[in-house]
Amino acid sequence: MEPSLAGAAEPGGRFRASEHQHVRYNPLRDDWVLVSAHRVKRPWQGQLEKPPPEDVPRWDPKNPLCPGATRANGEVNPKYEGTFVFPNDFPALQPDAPEPDDSDHPLFRAAPARGVCKVMCFHPWSDLTLPLMSLPEIRAVIDAWAELVTELGASYPWVQIFENKGAMMGCSNPHPHCQVRLSHL
Repeated sequence: MEPSLAGAAEPGGRFRASEHQHVRYNPLRDDWVLVSAHRVKRPWQGQLEKPPPEDVPRWDPKNPLCPGATRANGEVNPKYEGTFVFPNDFPALQPDAPEPDDSDHPLFRAAPARGVCKVMCFHPWSDLTLPLMSLPEIRAVIDAWAELVTELGASYPWVQIFENKGAMMGCSNPHPHCQVRLSHL
């Protein structure tokens, strides 16, 4: 099945496979695979089996997910008191990815991968995790998830909300948060 380009934004600039997200055709599985090569440019590159920090401060002005802190793109977070949703500063998908060049090679068929990525902070405190939050705070997170799916699902047929927790799982920040990805894939 060819990927749908319905509702895709106009491409911006010339496509480079090493710099732009796209989908590649996998002839062995007769399926399309998302490639987000530009994500290697984000400042965090992983961690090798280092134990998690014993004490995570409740608020750290250098933590870009904390209320009032400055994020990587220079924006300052509001002093939020509940959940907080914002565009991911290092998105795996962007709405204006350029169109890949046509390839005559049967093993390298590509199509644009366009979408939107957001981050949702569950709570203003960095030292909490979802299981340690109160029931009303957890309910606020679930309500925010439902709102995101309803609101953004009207424009994108694929909405994925996921939490990766801990450095070994690829999470670059201990603050309680999740990722939201939206696409036409």
